[in-house]
Amino acid sequence: MARQKGLRPTWEGRLRLSLVTCPVALYTATERSADIHFNLINPKTNNRIRMQTVDAGTGKAVDRADLVRGFEVSKNKYVLLDKEELDAVRLESTRTLDIEEFVDAAGIDRIYWDQPYYLAPSGKTGIEAFSVILAAMVRQKKVALGRVVMHQRERICALEPRGKGILLTTLRTHDEIRDASEVFDRSLPKPEPRMLQIAEKIIEQQEAEFQPGRFKDRYEDALRDLIARKKKGETVTTAAPEEDEEKVVDLMEALRKSLKGGGGPSREKTERFLEAHGRRAKTKPKGRSRRKSAARKRAA
Repeated sequence: MARQKGLRPTWEGRLRLSLVTCPVALYTATERSADIHFNLINPKTNNRIRMQTVDAGTGKAVDRADLVRGFEVSKNKYVLLDKEELDAVRLESTRTLDIEEFVDAAGIDRIYWDQPYYLAPSGKTGIEAFSVILAAMVRQKKVALGRVVMHQRERICALEPRGKGILLTTLRTHDEIRDASEVFDRSLPKPEPRMLQIAEKIIEQQEAEFQPGRFKDRYEDALRDLIARKKKGETVTTAAPEEDEEKVVDLMEALRKSLKGGGGPSREKTERFLEAHGRRAKTKPKGRSRRKSAARKRAA
């Protein structure tokens, strides 16, 4: 597989399944190069600001080359570690990505999925072995689990077929996951059946297929627009914030309004649905109906 021009691999080594090995290269699957990055500027001189490392006790600047790393064991007490000591415990990259087992993708909780990469053959040698491993994974419909050392750290990773290559996703360890009970500690009331039915109907109305192209970073777009306007010399003023809509206290009323505003059934279908569940939509009588009502009163 030919590499894209200018695309540098994050890691290169060998993919190994039992006794079968092949040279591979790992590429980041996402990029943030399009993000807007700011510099801190002194507005009086238009010069960039250079950050200094300062001793918190003396207030004097210190050369970064003279600094060591420290782990705080108690308030203002640190265990100091120099580069040689850290290098002694560093994991040496074996440059081999070993596949240890195969699992169902559904068996991996989504909270463990971390950073995605593309894994592709590196060079022409071993491309047949890569093809065999990929085809076998496609047929078995399994996700491979393995370990790889990147940036001096061993990472657990999941490998799954993706087109003519493999999508490798690093996995978080169990120790990195916060216990949900720390957040979800409140007991929830049982939903009222009619409210639940309307909420389900709203979900049906808004059902769609995921189209990632529809979702944009609106803040990033607004920043680019702001920068373009400032570059042209425009004076940018801050618009007054929009007032919040009046809060609806009645949950059933909020659900009814949401159902009417959906993009699915027509108003008539919505009213029939509400009527069938004991909540007829309140509508103002039409002009003709009002005239009939007035005529009845005069006749009486």
